[in-house]
Amino acid sequence: MYRKIIVPIAIDRLTQGEATLKRAMALLDEGGEIVLLNVVEDLNAYAQGYMIVDFPQQMIEDSVRHAERTLNALKAKHNVPGRVVIEIGGPAGRINELAETEKADLVIIASHQPGLSDYFIGSTASRCAAHCHSAVLIDR
Repeated sequence: MYRKIIVPIAIDRLTQGEATLKRAMALLDEGGEIVLLNVVEDLNAYAQGYMIVDFPQQMIEDSVRHAERTLNALKAKHNVPGRVVIEIGGPAGRINELAETEKADLVIIASHQPGLSDYFIGSTASRCAAHCHSAVLIDR
């Protein structure tokens, strides 16, 4: 069905991400590619002003290394045909940019049950669905 699928996975919701990955594998064409993606959120300048100078950068670098290890292990565990990509920034924006750059056929993203805060600020999944140029499948 799909030749290139982007699967964003939140490291703190790995079980849910793993279920989404299995769904993506079922939708992938023979010879297709899955891009496992994690977006490490950058600290805004206001928050950084309250921290020790090198701490924010070290924290981001540690998060990137942890995400790479975790997603590579997940890729190996499920024999995923594709690669791991780690981005830094705002999750919805980076997911949508990667989908456009990669010319992805589909973004399949896990979503939690929306709460009151999602109606005011919006969840990553809803922002991806609203602004992505690729097809988006929200997995619950």
